[in-house]
Amino acid sequence: MARDLGFDLVEVADKADPPVCRIMDYGKYKYEQSQRAKESRKKSTHILVKEMKYRPKIGPGDFATKTRKVEEFLGDGSKVKVTIMFRGREMQHPELGRRILDRVAEAVDHIGRIETYPKQEGRNMTMLLGPGQATRRQREEAVVREHAEAEAKAAAEAAAEAEAAAAEAEAGNTVEATVEATVEATVEATVEATTEATTEATTEATVEATVEATVEATTEATVEATVEATTKGAAEAS
Repeated sequence: MARDLGFDLVEVADKADPPVCRIMDYGKYKYEQSQRAKESRKKSTHILVKEMKYRPKIGPGDFATKTRKVEEFLGDGSKVKVTIMFRGREMQHPELGRRILDRVAEAVDHIGRIETYPKQEGRNMTMLLGPGQATRRQREEAVVREHAEAEAKAAAEAAAEAEAAAAEAEAGNTVEATVEATVEATVEATVEATTEATTEATTEATVEATVEATVEATTEATVEATVEATTKGAAEAS
């Protein structure tokens, strides 16, 4: 029958009882199968996993550049593994790496969502981002984290202001004590210098007066003695 109609008799279910056959154009059937497979391959997406590495002490410029690249990867449909590399004593402060990963996730939440939350792997801390907007939970966590960071920043500023005020008060007390000591030393030095100058002047005046009085008395006595001797001599001569 199939041959008379110009078609093929194709067994499509050989394990059925009885087996199932169909009358069809086998060439067309194979062509349609290949086309469906081709379309299926087109629709299937091969997701690549990119990687972007950060350092705990990364600067604002480098952070912005790397984060833009992460955003481009997510926009192309790729997943991104974000890695924080620790070195030396940086291992003692994993919170710095976590803070950077949180900032990256917040910066790309409009195009990427967290698939694997941050975890420590030896000297590295990693997080996996996938294409798609952040979930409601992630957005809520970002808001809570933002508020916590704002409160921590405000507390740090208040502590810094209190410390600055204490330092200023201490400096004021030090200046006051210094001025007081300086004034006291100046007054003491002035009094000492004045006393010394007065004493010296008084002593000099006393000596001068004594010498003058002595000279005057000696001269007067000498004159009197001379006059007396002269008078006596004249009387004897007479």
